[in-house]
Amino acid sequence: MAATKALLMLENFIDGKFLPCNSYIDSYDPSTGEVYCRVPNSGKEEIKAAVEAARGAFPGWSSRSPQERSQVLNKLADLLEQSLEELAQAESKDQGKTLILARTMDIPRSVQNFRFFASSILHHTSECTQMDHLGCMHYTVRTPVGIAGLISPWNLPLYLLTWKIAPAVAAGNTVIAKPSELTSVTAWMLCKLLDKAGVPPGVVNIVFGTGPRVGEALVSHPDVPLISFTGSQPTAERITQLSAPHCKKLSLELGGKNPAIIFEDANLDECIPATVRSSFANQGEICLCTSRIFVQKSIYSEFLKRFVEATRKWKVGIPSDPSASMGALISKAHLEKVKSYVKKALAEGAQIQCGEGVDKLHLPARNQAGYFMLPTVITDIKDESCCMKEEIFGPVTCVTPFDNEEEVIQRANSVKYGLAATVWSRDVGRIHRVAKKLQSGLVWTNCWLIRELNLPFGGMKSSGIGREGAKDSYDFFTEIKTITVKH
Repeated sequence: MAATKALLMLENFIDGKFLPCNSYIDSYDPSTGEVYCRVPNSGKEEIKAAVEAARGAFPGWSSRSPQERSQVLNKLADLLEQSLEELAQAESKDQGKTLILARTMDIPRSVQNFRFFASSILHHTSECTQMDHLGCMHYTVRTPVGIAGLISPWNLPLYLLTWKIAPAVAAGNTVIAKPSELTSVTAWMLCKLLDKAGVPPGVVNIVFGTGPRVGEALVSHPDVPLISFTGSQPTAERITQLSAPHCKKLSLELGGKNPAIIFEDANLDECIPATVRSSFANQGEICLCTSRIFVQKSIYSEFLKRFVEATRKWKVGIPSDPSASMGALISKAHLEKVKSYVKKALAEGAQIQCGEGVDKLHLPARNQAGYFMLPTVITDIKDESCCMKEEIFGPVTCVTPFDNEEEVIQRANSVKYGLAATVWSRDVGRIHRVAKKLQSGLVWTNCWLIRELNLPFGGMKSSGIGREGAKDSYDFFTEIKTITVKH
């Protein structure tokens, strides 16, 4: 019998050192369903050690000039970029996404996150006002908060972890980060580059494990005054409860049930490929993905026919296949949850136009147990259906007709979420009108997922609290103080 390949064993990174853990959890390769990695199952003890390390490193790091911190972040960005291929391979294997997506989006954006905040930290100014009649001058200063607790999700692992670490350390904080236990490998690889980049021990600590064990220990620790979290609403509720006794500063970036509104004057040649992408990119596992498509009645049948044809060409394949548009979903449990929504839609009398249960999925023999699913288009579904109300977070989208502008705005706004929306029309007046009335933190018109990192990112309603971006992240990761001087 051939020897089994040794499992990858991850370790926590605390105070500049890799430390073993006394218990581990299995991590699976989504494309095969096999265990390939073991992740530390950390708890209170590891958080206690990380807090001590972060507290010890804070005075030195926070007293460095923005220019000095910027240099370290730029060096780290360079090192990440030099390891781009290795990181992309690891991210694709760990998360199930296509290697092409990891190579062109996840890892380049992780590099950009460090470069962006290395630059933006140099350009903040403070306010100053005069009260000459009282002989007073007032000015503001911003100081780092202290230890930042950062909890990132499994869909864009390194991309969203670095989106938090970069602004936190740029502003002079020290951090304790907890990546998802489902996708911990690239965070562990990042730790190997920190010393080389000149990040002092204790400035960035990464502790692995589950939400209920290590996440709760981090969030409820009295010496961690600030928590930045990206993930699901139920977890955010728990974070809020645990933070309440300590009045912690919270940034919560949660789910979405994002509408695309396609008016009859839309350019379908651009709209259809973009909407296939916005529905199914990264297996539909992006909080910004489109899951409700409202199409004006006069073009509904043409749109649907062309959209289904384009969706059928969106190839599901093993992540390393360069011709695959979509890889595997994150876990067996998540795959079953996503498929259950399709079953519920059928039970309610909806039609499945393509995908799950309609078309056949072709996979190599060794990937038969992987967590794959075809992109699925649902029609004839009521707005009250759970498929139109709840975040599915998979390759499932619903298409429904509408009559007029007023009606579609009301329907688009009728869910508890308000993260992102897309509007397709050639009428500039309509675009401005509709964008203003949509209850969404982000509205893309005639495009999707074009990001400007300077500007605020975040959602309304149950899609979260706070915003992230150049100014917003700086404000969150610092405390502001007003000083009055009488002369």
